[in-house]
Amino acid sequence: MLRALDIRDMLIIDRLELEFQPGLNVLTGETGAGKSILLDSLGFVLGWRGRAELVRNGAEKGEVIAEFDLPPGHAAWAVLQEAGIDTEDELILRRVNGRDGRKTAWVNDRRVSGDVLRALSATLVELHGQHDDRGLLNPRGHRALLDAYLDDPAAFDRVRKAWAKLRVARKELAKAQAKVEALKSEEEFLRHAVAELDQLGPMPGEEAELDVERRRMQGAEKVRGDIARAASILAIDGVEGQVRDAMRWLDSATEGVEGQLDAPLEALTRAIDALNEAEQGVHQCLNVLDFDPLALENCEERLFAIRGLARKYEVLPDDLATFTEGLRENLAALDSSVGDLDVLQAALDKAQNSYDTAAGALTAKRRKAGTALEKSMGAELAPLKMERAVFTVEITTEDAGPDGTDAVTFCVATNPGAPAGQLDKIASGGELSRFLLALKVCLTGEDSGLTLIFDEIDRGVGGATADAVGRRLEGLASKGQILVVTHSPQVAARGAHHWRVEKLQSAKETLSRVVPLDDVTRTDEIARMISGDRLTDEARAAAKALMSG
Repeated sequence: MLRALDIRDMLIIDRLELEFQPGLNVLTGETGAGKSILLDSLGFVLGWRGRAELVRNGAEKGEVIAEFDLPPGHAAWAVLQEAGIDTEDELILRRVNGRDGRKTAWVNDRRVSGDVLRALSATLVELHGQHDDRGLLNPRGHRALLDAYLDDPAAFDRVRKAWAKLRVARKELAKAQAKVEALKSEEEFLRHAVAELDQLGPMPGEEAELDVERRRMQGAEKVRGDIARAASILAIDGVEGQVRDAMRWLDSATEGVEGQLDAPLEALTRAIDALNEAEQGVHQCLNVLDFDPLALENCEERLFAIRGLARKYEVLPDDLATFTEGLRENLAALDSSVGDLDVLQAALDKAQNSYDTAAGALTAKRRKAGTALEKSMGAELAPLKMERAVFTVEITTEDAGPDGTDAVTFCVATNPGAPAGQLDKIASGGELSRFLLALKVCLTGEDSGLTLIFDEIDRGVGGATADAVGRRLEGLASKGQILVVTHSPQVAARGAHHWRVEKLQSAKETLSRVVPLDDVTRTDEIARMISGDRLTDEARAAAKALMSG
C-alpha cells in the first residue's frame, strides 16, 4: 500500500506531502490544477518513463519520496532480495532529478538503477487510464491476466515441467546429431588412422627403448673393430706366442747361467697368465658387442615409423597408444550412432507427446476460463450502460513455450454486428474506460498488494453510469487501495478519503497544492463538481444524497 508521497520542486509543485489510506482515495480538482502532475511525480519515483523536464522553474533539483507498507509475502520482497536490499515492513523509494537532467534513485537509502525501480513498481502500483499501455490495454499481458483468472497452478506447472523435459530431449538429440555429423565428416580419416596405427601398434615408452637400443648397436659397430684387432694381438699367434717362444729360448739357456734366469721365467709365466685373462675379457666384450646388422636396420625402421606417425598426428610418441584408443572410441561411437539417435529420437517423441498433452489440456482450461470471463464481463458491462457491447476472449495458436501454445487477446464489438477488435483499437474513450473498469472488476480477486490508480477512468460518462463506475471502484477498494483521479461527483462520492487539487497563481509563479477534505469541505467539493463554481443549497443537498447513497 502507498502510505505517503513527498514531492519537492517538481513542475508547479514546490512542496507537497500526502498521506494515503487503504480503500478508495479520491483526487478531484479543476482541469489544469495539477492532478496529472501528481501521477507524473509518482511515476517518476517508480522509474516510469514520462516527461523529460520535471524540475520546477528556478529550482536546482526535483525530488520525490514514496513510502510503501509491505505485508508478508508481498511480491516486492523477491525483487528486493534479488537486488540485495534489506528491508523490514517499510519500503522507501527516493528519486532526484537534477537541473542537468541526471536522475539518481535510492531504495531504503541504497542507490539503485532505474531498472530496479521499474521492477519494484510492477509489484507496487498498477495504472489504468485511456493512454495506459502497461496494463489491460497491452495484448502481450492478456494471457497472464486470463491465467490469473483461471487460477489453476497445477495446470501451468505440468506444462512448464513438460516443456523443460522437451527442451532437454531436444538438446540431447541435437547434440548427438551434431556429434554424428562431425564424426561422419572424419569417418575416412578415422578408419585410415586407426588401421595405420593398429598396424604399427606403438606402445608407451617404446620410442625411448628403441632409441637406446639403436645407439647401443651404432656404438658397438664403431668400437668392435678395434677390440677385435686387440684380441688378435693377444691371441696365441700374437703377443702370447712370442712370450712363449721367449720362455722356450730362456729355458734352454738356464744350465749355462746357474739360476740367473729363474726370476725372469717366473715373471714371464705370470705374464702369460695375465695375457690369458685379458684375452678372455676382450673376447667376452666382443660377444656382448656382437649384433645382427639386420637388427639395427629393423630397430631404426620401427623407431623412425613411430616418430613419423607422432609428427603426422601431432602427438608425442608416447601418446600414440592413447591417441589410437581415442580414435577407436570415436569410430565405435560413429558405428553405434544410428542406434543412439533412435533412442534419443524416441525420448524426444515421448517428451513432445507429454508436452502436447499438457499444453492441450491448458488450452482447454483457458478456453473454458475465457468463456467464463466473457460471461462475467457481460454481467459487468450491463450496469455500465454497455449492454449491447460484446466482449470476447480470442485464443489463437502461437509458438510453443513454457506457458503453452496459446496467444490470448481481449477483443470487443461495441455494437451488435460490428466487427470485433482489440480493446484499444475499437472502443471510444468513454467506452474504453468502462471496459477497463469492468475487466479489472472481473480479474481482481483477493488483495494482490498492488495500489491501483485509475486516471479519469470515468471520462465521458455521467448519471447512472458514473454511479455504477463509482460503486465498482468502491467494491475494488474494499480489497486493497485505490487512487482515482476523477471529474465525476458520483465517483467522488464513493471515496473513503478525498483530496482537492488546486492551483495558486501569483504575479511571479503558479503553484499546485493538494488539500485534504473533511466531511464539510468534501460536501462542498462534490457540490462544486455538480453545479460548478457557484455553490447552492440544492447542490449541497445533491452532494449529501450522493455521499449517503
